[in-house]
This record gives sequence, structure tokens and C-alpha cells, in this order.
Amino acid sequence: MAVEFVGIDPNTDRDHCPTVWADTEAQEILLQGWKPSAETRAECEGTSPANGPVPDSEAIVRIPARMIAMIREACDAVERAQLR
Repeated sequence: MAVEFVGIDPNTDRDHCPTVWADTEAQEILLQGWKPSAETRAECEGTSPANGPVPDSEAIVRIPARMIAMIREACDAVERAQLR
């Protein structure tokens, strides 16, 4: 596994830390975020084209917009690894 730390929410209190990593080997972005409310989760599930609710092996997470640059950086890291 080749997981690279990309960034952490700059407004974090270090106890509740939305975080971004890039797994360049698996070609995946890893996100740690806040769990949405039951109401938000139901709204996401209701607007998804997927069949049924989010399975236990998956999660919906909230990431603050201030972390968009970090998510782009993680995407770039994965794309660079594809070119190697």
C-alpha cells in the first residue's frame, strides 16, 4: 500500500479532523470526515441512482469546502502514479 498523507482540515481541533490521503498504488482517494445526520444520509440515499441504502461497507462523509484544494492534490497524486 502506498498511502500518502495530503492534508488535514486547517480549522481542526485535532480531535475531529477531516483528512485527505492518496493511495497511489490502489489509485484511490481516502477521506476522513464527519458523519452526516440521519436526515442528510436519507436525503443522499433518496437522490442516489444506486439500489437501496448505503451498504455497511461504505459511508457518506462530510468534508468542508475549505479542503477542496487538498482533495485536488490527492487526485493529482493518484493521476501522477498512473503515469509511472
